[in-house]
Amino acid sequence: MNKSIFYHAGCPVCVSAEHDLLNLIDPESVEIIHLGENKEKLGDAQAAGLKSVPALVTPSGNVLHINFGAALSDLQG
Repeated sequence: MNKSIFYHAGCPVCVSAEHDLLNLIDPESVEIIHLGENKEKLGDAQAAGLKSVPALVTPSGNVLHINFGAALSDLQG
């Protein structure tokens, strides 16, 4: 994985975290995935180790859970 991946669900907490994150790091180095709009990516998020969103998966595979917007299980329904 070359880029970090930022997963979110579109809630206000997630959108705020996305804006803050993109002000801190180069937007070209981050793939943004909105799980509310791209439910087919839920399996990838689970496989990466996400428990909640917003979360950032680093290129080395570390998962950084940022604040709390929604549990991943809440998005599966």
